[in-house]
Amino acid sequence: MPAPREDVTELPGFSGDLGNATLGPTGRPVTDFKLPKKLPSHGPARIIALCNQKGGVGKTTTTINLGAALAEYGRRVLAIDFDPQGALSAGLGVPTHDVTTIYDLLLGRSKDTKAAIIETATPDLHVIPANIDLSAAEVHLVNEVAREQILARVLRQVADDYDVILIDCQPSLGLLTVNALTAAHGVLIPLECEYFALRGVALLIETIDKIRDRLNPAIRLDGIVATMYDPRTLHSREVLERVVETFGDAALETVIGRTVKFPDATVAAEPITSFAPTHAASDAYRQLARELVARGAVA
Repeated sequence: MPAPREDVTELPGFSGDLGNATLGPTGRPVTDFKLPKKLPSHGPARIIALCNQKGGVGKTTTTINLGAALAEYGRRVLAIDFDPQGALSAGLGVPTHDVTTIYDLLLGRSKDTKAAIIETATPDLHVIPANIDLSAAEVHLVNEVAREQILARVLRQVADDYDVILIDCQPSLGLLTVNALTAAHGVLIPLECEYFALRGVALLIETIDKIRDRLNPAIRLDGIVATMYDPRTLHSREVLERVVETFGDAALETVIGRTVKFPDATVAAEPITSFAPTHAASDAYRQLARELVARGAVA
């Protein structure tokens, strides 16, 4: 593995001028992603699954804050809590009991997807919640006809009302995740800057390829976003360098740093963009939103 560029990544948020190019944490020239243009109308939504079979890599944090950043830019966003832990719902202050959840929609206990949608305190950011009941979904769905396509049918009712639908997947490659990948147009992989997180990405990409071949020919990899990056550590820098070497342009330029502000925002049950709007972490998620728009992953 090549030695990390000490002069570029020694300090958090540092961008050094090497030659004529300013380099970011990925070692590539920094791109000035323009503010997204205002949309003339809303919908139909592009569905993005945030997926990684390893837990604790920043899937839920990215879903919440990317959704909030896109909403700031005038996009109507629906976030699907597709993890039985219900972390997305909790992180946005959304009730998960005595309400219709994604579990009820999957099992057909409720036929009206719109009735399950809950507005959050962030304008244009809505949620379909989940709770621990979702953990039983795979058992109940295993004998259903076209069981991999149930979520796609659920979301079809509301796709025209939103510009983007973000699915916060659970940390596994089971039937629920297959449902998410079958429903999605694209996959965004949050990847913690840690060696063991890197090891599992190849398996996930192999799974995406199988979904493309067998269930969803339209699905594509929208990108891999490095999370929990700490440029003060050699390990974090080396992992990020390996990600760029291995995945090339699929590795997004935006890098999400490690900060205590994320758990603080979770306790406050709001996105980082409203909890600490001027913090570097908020700027990072706004940049991620702009980068995905620039790449065509979001309208």
